[in-house]
Amino acid sequence: MNKTLISTGRVATNKKAHFNFAILETFEAGIMLTGGEVKSLRAGRATINESYASADKNELFLVNAHILEFESTKGGFVQHVAGRPRKLLLKRKELNYLIGEISKKGKTVVPMEIYFNERGRAKVKIGLAVGKNHADKREDIKKRDWNRDKQRILAHYNNGKK
Repeated sequence: MNKTLISTGRVATNKKAHFNFAILETFEAGIMLTGGEVKSLRAGRATINESYASADKNELFLVNAHILEFESTKGGFVQHVAGRPRKLLLKRKELNYLIGEISKKGKTVVPMEIYFNERGRAKVKIGLAVGKNHADKREDIKKRDWNRDKQRILAHYNNGKK
């Protein structure tokens, strides 16, 4: 097991969120966790690649986020289910807004990263998103490649001038 624990900073990121979705707005949400889940997050043992948020009874839940079980040497911890839905904590106004937007066709809430803030609290950065089609993804790849080539050309040109 990894001995270094994370007290502040990023734990898990969803690298494909910006590629698969057009992020319209971002929000910071708290997350309800058990003790073993917090310890696993501090050890950096979480993935949110295939996760999303769903609404149920005026509450928002993070679904498919995998926080692995905490490996204790003493075995005194009650183990949690790795992929269970976890309640997201938002202000009522933000929660009502997101639930209303989710009900519209084509919009979803995607977690972009899990991190510990400066106070040591686990937070989730979520984004209200619309899925991209194949043509949009190709356009993003073209822009990224062109920007990379442009930087390479400028660096070569600037080095030759000096």
